[in-house]
Amino acid sequence: MNNRVMHFEIQADDVERAKKFYESALGWKIEKYESGDNPDMMEYWMIMTGKDGTPGINGGIYKRDPKEKIYTYDCTIMVDDIDKAIKAIKMNGGKIRTEKTGQEKNELKGVGWFAGAVDTEGNRFAIMQPTDWQPK
Repeated sequence: MNNRVMHFEIQADDVERAKKFYESALGWKIEKYESGDNPDMMEYWMIMTGKDGTPGINGGIYKRDPKEKIYTYDCTIMVDDIDKAIKAIKMNGGKIRTEKTGQEKNELKGVGWFAGAVDTEGNRFAIMQPTDWQPK
């Protein structure tokens, strides 16, 4: 076992609003999972964050249980351009809770640039543009 995170889930009060946010702000592809003949399966949407064979993981989204509300999935999302990502998050109804680290042209040495964000559902997440990352 590699002890790697292999999947994440996001809870949302309004799944369609959250779906629109992630598709528009981060370019993720989100599709409803078809459960076939299983009547006990909750409504669930699969999140594809990138192309197969590229770094990263995929996840899912489902309606938040009103009796057990959780407002975080606390994942870090790798982005090609942190400034563009921050702008897209804000333009699509999200908020930046921790401004971009480092100075304008100086990243966190050997790590990259980082910012904390909140989606339209109140879930916290982070974005990072790694120092040595070259988009394919």
